[in-house]
Amino acid sequence: MALYLLYESASGYALFQAQGLDEIGQNTEAVRNSVADLNRFGKVVQLTAFHPFESALDSLNQCNSVSEGLMTDELRSFLELNLPKVKEGKKSKFSVGVAEPKLGSHISETTKITCQSGEFVLELLRGVRLHFDKFIKDLKPGDLEKAQLGLGHSYSRAKVKFNVNRVDNMVIQAIFLLDTLDKDINSFSMRVREWYSWHFPELVKIVNDNYLYARVAKLIEDKSKLSEEHIPALTEILGDEDKAKEVVEAGKASMGQDLTPVDLINVQLFAQRVMDLAEYRKSLYDYLVTKMNDIAPNLASLIGEVVGARLISHAGSLTNLAKCPSSTLQILGAEKALFRALKTRGNTPKYGLIFHSSFIGRASARNKGRMARYLANKCSIASRIDCFAERGTTVFGEKLREQVEERLEFYDKGVAPRKNIDVMKAAIETTESKDLEMEDTQPGEASVKKSKKRKSKTEDGEAIAEDKPAAATNGDALEDAKSEKKRKKKEKRKMEQEQVEEEQANGVNGDVAEEDGTAKKKKKKKKSKDEGAASEAKKKKKKSHE
Repeated sequence: MALYLLYESASGYALFQAQGLDEIGQNTEAVRNSVADLNRFGKVVQLTAFHPFESALDSLNQCNSVSEGLMTDELRSFLELNLPKVKEGKKSKFSVGVAEPKLGSHISETTKITCQSGEFVLELLRGVRLHFDKFIKDLKPGDLEKAQLGLGHSYSRAKVKFNVNRVDNMVIQAIFLLDTLDKDINSFSMRVREWYSWHFPELVKIVNDNYLYARVAKLIEDKSKLSEEHIPALTEILGDEDKAKEVVEAGKASMGQDLTPVDLINVQLFAQRVMDLAEYRKSLYDYLVTKMNDIAPNLASLIGEVVGARLISHAGSLTNLAKCPSSTLQILGAEKALFRALKTRGNTPKYGLIFHSSFIGRASARNKGRMARYLANKCSIASRIDCFAERGTTVFGEKLREQVEERLEFYDKGVAPRKNIDVMKAAIETTESKDLEMEDTQPGEASVKKSKKRKSKTEDGEAIAEDKPAAATNGDALEDAKSEKKRKKKEKRKMEQEQVEEEQANGVNGDVAEEDGTAKKKKKKKKSKDEGAASEAKKKKKKSHE
């Protein structure tokens, strides 16, 4: 069987024919040895056809289609022109070697040409890539490198633009920065406590919060200058007047050593830096919440913004998270424990990053695994809705959260939860009602704007100004009639669905009634036929007597 090689270069499509394969015996090691030498490789592989791309944009489009495993019309015509024709109903006596298996399967489905892609074909294509400029005579030195560089830049630029549309990259960076800030603020605040405790050791027991401790240390500066005048400022920071008085009393009888003014200035500067970092952490958290509500509103309303952002960052993107099954999402973040358990044949982990959700903490010890599985199921549904839905809404996330709450009550008290079908129907109805409200409000705003424009235009002529508001009112009436028609259609659909459900509930009774009705109809038909036959017989008798 003859073998052809399809090579997609930056400058165009090239088709090569591999000859003398019986001598090589399709051995990959022999091919590897012959690839480096052009004289040996040139005897095996020869160029049959080359189709250059028209422009850089055309090459980018062809490259995108090849990477997605799709055959373009240009590639199809190129293959049909240069490959030997196959008669209908007969198998082809040749095969085409392709680097991309997806592209090969698409070519074989559409054109019925057998394609193959293995180690042997990849080694041959590697040799073609190595000596490609020698096979094509019209290429000047440096042309191929320029084409490859330009195509590489445009292809990567297009991919980056695609990622910008999915702004989950910002969420990934924000959650990474939030985690590092938490660690840094914790370590820095401990350093402030240790440093300032040399001067005022009693303050650590009174003020437990790190951020408040840094603010108090910045306010006090030198403990010897503490007086009752500082109590209002301390109460404003601590929120408790008794604690403020306790700090003042502890400062008067403190056992700490005195610090020089230079040391105190350094402590104050470091405390200010910790305060700035804590404030920046709060603003970053607000930014993360807004981003999550824009990108994944259902996931955020179900499991929380921070846990949802951690799931997205661990999966790599929202699309990757949506592609994950619920079993993978359940143990996402516990990969080490999973592989350790598989290696030692121990118990596999029940949860990963989902453990930080409040639902699993509220569940009892024996129900934590069940709750994690159920929550992972709902999270996978929410992530898919967020990824593939056209409009962002939190209705589905809120309904899924209600389901999780009901499941918790079921595990604790035994209260039966609602069915998933009923909950999803209710969510779809609420979204449709919201869409209808939006459609009703938008035409009203548009009509107001149109009337304003018409008034501004018709200041010169009074007659024209009188006609146009009437037209606007007619338009409003038509829009109201359309909205009423839509509502009536929806009401009819609901009535039909209710009738179908009632018929299904009645079941056997309905079937029996239908059978009785059909039997009655048949009897009536038979009676009518008998009466018709009798009347015809009477007419015939009369004719015979006459």
